[in-house]
Amino acid sequence: MQVSKNAQMVLERRYLAKDKDNKPIETVDGLFRRVAGSIAKADALYDKNADVKALEDRFYELLTSMEFLPNSPTLMNAGRPLGQLSACFVLPVEDSMDSIFESVKQAALIHKSGGGTGFAFSRIRPAGSVVNSTGGVASGPISFMKVFNMATEAVKQGGTRRGANMGILRIDHPDILDFIDCKKASNELNNFNISVGITERFMDAVEKDEEYELVNPATKEVTGKLRAKEVFDKIVEGAWRNGEPGIIFLDRLNRDNVVPGQGEIESTNPCGEQPLLPYESCNLGSINLSLMLTEKDGKKVVDYDRLGRVVSDAVHFLDNVIDVNQYPLPIIDKTTKATRKIGLGVMGFADMLLRLGIPYNSDEAVALAEEVMGFINETGHKASQKLAERRGAFPLFGESIYKDGKPLRNGTVTTIAPTGTISIIAGCSSGVEPIFAYVFIRNVMDNTEMIEVNPILREVLEERGLYSDELMKKIAAEGTIAHIEEIPEDIRRVFVCAHDVSPKYHCLMQAAFQRHTDNAVSKTVNFAEHATREDVAETYHLAYRTGCKGITIYRDKSRDMQVLNIGSVKGKEGAAPERPAPLTPRPRPEITSGFTEKMNIGCGKLYVTVNYDENGICEVFTSTGKAGGCPSQSEATARLVSVALRCGVPAEEIIRQLKGIRCPSTIRQPGMKCTSCPDAIARVIKEVVDFTKKDGDGVETPAAFAKHRLMEKKKEMQHRPAEDQTGASKNFRFCPECGEPVEHEGGCVVCRNCGYSKCG
Repeated sequence: MQVSKNAQMVLERRYLAKDKDNKPIETVDGLFRRVAGSIAKADALYDKNADVKALEDRFYELLTSMEFLPNSPTLMNAGRPLGQLSACFVLPVEDSMDSIFESVKQAALIHKSGGGTGFAFSRIRPAGSVVNSTGGVASGPISFMKVFNMATEAVKQGGTRRGANMGILRIDHPDILDFIDCKKASNELNNFNISVGITERFMDAVEKDEEYELVNPATKEVTGKLRAKEVFDKIVEGAWRNGEPGIIFLDRLNRDNVVPGQGEIESTNPCGEQPLLPYESCNLGSINLSLMLTEKDGKKVVDYDRLGRVVSDAVHFLDNVIDVNQYPLPIIDKTTKATRKIGLGVMGFADMLLRLGIPYNSDEAVALAEEVMGFINETGHKASQKLAERRGAFPLFGESIYKDGKPLRNGTVTTIAPTGTISIIAGCSSGVEPIFAYVFIRNVMDNTEMIEVNPILREVLEERGLYSDELMKKIAAEGTIAHIEEIPEDIRRVFVCAHDVSPKYHCLMQAAFQRHTDNAVSKTVNFAEHATREDVAETYHLAYRTGCKGITIYRDKSRDMQVLNIGSVKGKEGAAPERPAPLTPRPRPEITSGFTEKMNIGCGKLYVTVNYDENGICEVFTSTGKAGGCPSQSEATARLVSVALRCGVPAEEIIRQLKGIRCPSTIRQPGMKCTSCPDAIARVIKEVVDFTKKDGDGVETPAAFAKHRLMEKKKEMQHRPAEDQTGASKNFRFCPECGEPVEHEGGCVVCRNCGYSKCG
């Protein structure tokens, strides 16, 4: 089988089995044989005489033809010891410490196994509420989201995938305004996507410009009212600013809840397309629509015979995945098998349109989306019914919304998921998205840049004798062919990219697929950089009116880094797609000047040395005191900072990146000036930057600066707790939680007002 160079790289780096030296020990062909063989074995559970080898060959052909691919964990783990094959999980978060930290532990296990998790934080009482069991004050859902975020940061998923989370808060939660802004800063909650859980009542209040009630989830009491339109505008502002938060229409998720008696759907997986009950998981897979075409009377048309066969085989494949899956928790195994949800979706839809000569931003394309997805959904349900005849319906069928119809093997059959990496493997466009750009730079894994030219455009241009390297460079610079006059108008009309498509047609396309999808549709509405907040608001209203279950928008260049880039990577000058020449650090100077400062951190003392020469700061050294610290990590940070400085990275940028990084050992120490070792390094670098600017003007000498810093440190100590050799605070005067005076008692510090104890 043949795969593209980009696909080969992705497979080698993320999917192929490796030895202890991280070298691949299987081929691409071997990967698909491993997956096909593992999934086919499930047939023997239902028929001891099943021809498992013949089914393995059929699944192998399905995969190697790229007609269908399952989600990444299945490709990575099927037939291997880990054996965890699901991409999507939802965990409950109840309003108790036991529940919250049990979910943190469970999420860590899921992330380690390669899955992503969704959480609703709507049951956690708002910040400032009284905790009856302790008499303390609740910190609220956002503080606990940060705990989940830090736990995710600490877990590398099976060596291949970084953990991802969805965090949802209901619109009527008293902390909703803080939640909407919780990702306002680009360095906050980086392991979370966040969405506001919108109700029909709220949207009605928005359209009527009325107030709506906020409800404490712990007491069910109304705690206040907000003007709905102002909250809606705040959501729009956040989405316009950096794409966060998205919105999820909760009532619509529960309208299609297959087993409402089992509870309410409150959350989805990280990309929003898979609503799940607590402890459910879902296995996803996508059909490559770019291959579902045939010729009739000299024209390309949809090959529904081939598509029907692939749908039936894919449903069979995904149902088998449920049985061979090694779930990370027994309760997930039990809950998943009670409804046996699968999520069959598509990729390559934009490629299909190009082959058919249909512009993405047209009514004809929207109609085709309905037709194709309607066929897939109907055929998928028939395939599930056929499986039920041989294997039985899903266990909770008798209490499901389908109980009066034909037995179904799977509670849900269809989902439109994002297909970022599997579409690279298949060599097709992603999900149901339009082509992002026809020549673009893709940043994947370790910020590797991969330059790609759309093969269909290349084919068309070559057929007409128009293809050239110069033209490709021009397309890369423009990001679109819409205004390139060298390309004929009939080609430009069809080959539209994401930014040529109006938000209206983005939304109409999502709604068309949603009408024929059991679960939900993962899709991004792309906005140009100059789009307004009013544009975003209009799209949200359109998504609501057209029946979408949620919506995610992204305005170009509204984040510091983005995976796909038109023209050039954001922040780089010029549009040439070639990778920049590697940077070489200038040699370390023979003689330097500098300062060493002792910084108090949460686990001891850190000595930071910053040296400079006539060209500016050139190196940083660190050493830790006897109390410990993280010597290897702080040394590594210092070395990387030194190399970056000598490569010409501005010191101000390094300060910006390091400042404010938080370490649990530090932030739990009251009165600390620093928040971590990197933060301490950033602070000393800033002091030297400020000094060297003055020194360059002849304003201060090094000796004067050292004296100045010594005076500053003395002033700081007057306002900070002094510490004895045991680390016990002597001058700790006020409680960090309530601000009242504290008492020193029993070798510790306690607050009589709120019960705070420094010793825990």
